[in-house]
Amino acid sequence: MPDDSTIDDTPAAAREADIRRVTTAAAAGTFVEWFDFAVYGFFATTIAAKFFPSGDSTAGLLQTFAVFAVAFAMRPLGGVVFGSLGDRIGRKAVLALTVILMSVSTGVIGLLPSYDSIGYAAPLLLALARCVQGASAGGEYAGACTYLIEHVGRGRRARTASWLPAATFAAFAAAALVAFVLELLIPEAAMAQWGWRIPFLIAVPLGLVGFFIRRRLNESPAFQELGSNAREHSPLREAFATQASVMLRLGGFIMLTALSFYLFSTYMTTFLKVTVGMDSDVVLATNVLALVAAVAAAPPIGGFCDRIGRRRTMFLAAGALALLTVPGYLLAATGSFGGALVGQLLVAVGAVTANVVTAVLLSEMFPTRVRFTASAVTYNVAYALFGGTAPFVATWLVSTTGNQLSPAIYLTVIAVLAFGAAATLPETTGRSLAPESTPAEPAPATAADR
Repeated sequence: MPDDSTIDDTPAAAREADIRRVTTAAAAGTFVEWFDFAVYGFFATTIAAKFFPSGDSTAGLLQTFAVFAVAFAMRPLGGVVFGSLGDRIGRKAVLALTVILMSVSTGVIGLLPSYDSIGYAAPLLLALARCVQGASAGGEYAGACTYLIEHVGRGRRARTASWLPAATFAAFAAAALVAFVLELLIPEAAMAQWGWRIPFLIAVPLGLVGFFIRRRLNESPAFQELGSNAREHSPLREAFATQASVMLRLGGFIMLTALSFYLFSTYMTTFLKVTVGMDSDVVLATNVLALVAAVAAAPPIGGFCDRIGRRRTMFLAAGALALLTVPGYLLAATGSFGGALVGQLLVAVGAVTANVVTAVLLSEMFPTRVRFTASAVTYNVAYALFGGTAPFVATWLVSTTGNQLSPAIYLTVIAVLAFGAAATLPETTGRSLAPESTPAEPAPATAADR
C-alpha cells in the first residue's frame, strides 16, 4: 500500500518549503472567503436599513439575517458542484475559481443601489449576490482542507490544518477591524450613505491576490496518484453509496462547529449592540481582541490535537462549549468592556477547538476518490442548517422568549448532541490518505510522516 502524499525522496528543506507555499495559498483563499461573509454580518444593522426598511427594527434585522441564511442554503449545492469537479479535474483549478467568484460577488454587494433607489429590486439583487457567494463558498473551505492535508505527513496534519481556521478567525478580525476603523473615521451619516460599501469593495483585490497565489501551485500529490481514473467515476453517487453513514455522523459534530463559530464571531456583535445596548466601537474593539486570541490559539490547539487524537479533541470541544457558553454570555450581558471580552473568550475556547479538529477530519474521514465531494457536502449541509441560520435563530429566540441567554442555551444543547455524534466516529489520527488505502483502519505513522 502506498504511503501518504509526502514524497520520501524529496529533500526535507524543499518539502517544508512546498508545504509552506501550499499552506499560504490555502489560507489566503480561506481568508478571502470568510472576510466576505464576515463583512455582511458586521454590517447587518446597516444593511437592514438600506435594503429592508421597516418600522420594526427587529423585523428588518431578521430579514437581513434571512438573506444571510440564503447564502448558506446555496452552499450544499456549491459543495456538490465544486466537490464533484474537484474529485474529477483536480483541487487546484476549483480552488482558483471559487476564490474569484467569492470576491466578485462580494464586490457586487458593495455596488448595489439601496431600496430607496430601486425598490424591491434591491433586496432581490442582494439575495442573488449572496447566492453566488454561498455557492462558491460551498467549494472553498472543504476544498482548501483537502488540498492542504493531501500534502502533509500523518504526524502533523492537525497542526498544519489549524492555519485554515486561524485564517477564518483572522478574516473576521480583519473585517471587525475595518468596521471599527471606518466607524471612527467616517461620520455616522456618511457611514450609512456610502461608508458601509468600502469593506465589500475591498474583497475584489483580496480575491485577485488569492487567485494568483493559487494559480502558481501544483496539483496535490494524492490526486495526481489517481491519474486518469479520477475522470472516470461519479464522485457524488460514489460518496453517497459508500460514505453516507460517515457523512451523517461527521455532520452531527460539524453542526457544533458551525453554530459555535457564528454565535461567537457574527451574532455576538449583534447581541452586544442590539440586545445589551453597548456602543458599536466598544463592541468591535472587544470582538477584534477575542478574534485575534482565537487566531493565536488555533496552531497550539492543532499541535495538541495531533498528540491526543481526534476523538478526544472533539470531546474537549463539545465539553467546553456545553460548560462555558452560558457563563460566557452572562459575562457579555453585563455590558462592560471586560465582561464582553472575557465572555467572548470563554465561547472561543470550544469554538476554536471544534474548528481545528473539523479542518483535519474533513480529509481524514474520506478516501481520495470522493474526498472533496464527501467533505464539501457534509460540511456545507451542516453549515447551512446550523451556521447560516445561527444569527436568525438567535435573534428570533431572544425576541420570542425575552431571554437574553436563549442563544447560549441553544448552543449548549447542540454541544451535548455533538458529543454523542463524536462518540460514534472512529479515531483517524495516523490514517493514510493514499488513493488505494481504505478508510477502515488508521495506518501507523513513520518517521518520514512526522
